[in-house]
Amino acid sequence: MARDESDDYEDDEDLSEEDEDDEGPEIGVTVEIVGLSLYTHHGVTAAEREIGQRLVLDVRFDIGEPDALITDRVEDTVDYGEVCQVIALIAQARSYRTLERLCSVIADRLASQFGAESVTVKASKPEPPIPLPVEEVSVELWREER
Repeated sequence: MARDESDDYEDDEDLSEEDEDDEGPEIGVTVEIVGLSLYTHHGVTAAEREIGQRLVLDVRFDIGEPDALITDRVEDTVDYGEVCQVIALIAQARSYRTLERLCSVIADRLASQFGAESVTVKASKPEPPIPLPVEEVSVELWREER
């Protein structure tokens, strides 16, 4: 009885699918900091930049699979306190006219310093200088490594 070569190809496909299943589940870790409240000097008007105002930052970023998943060691993952300090330093070191630019600088730093694969940064002004009643204004920026 003759063997059909296409049977070998089908068997190879079955094996490669099985090999992929043996790798285990895909796991990722997301770090989220919500409500980091800082006094800053960002805004379009000179008064906003001179007098300043409270800004509330929410940050979410993916760090892949840190070694801490296995080692349970803090030094094998991201230190949330350090992340907050980095964000505070960026937000308070200089004045930006737009929240878009501030969020961009924060996202870039988190990506480079902490190896974040994707980052979302939201900056909110709870007391915006707007002559109408609003609860807050905010800008949310996201970036993803390709």
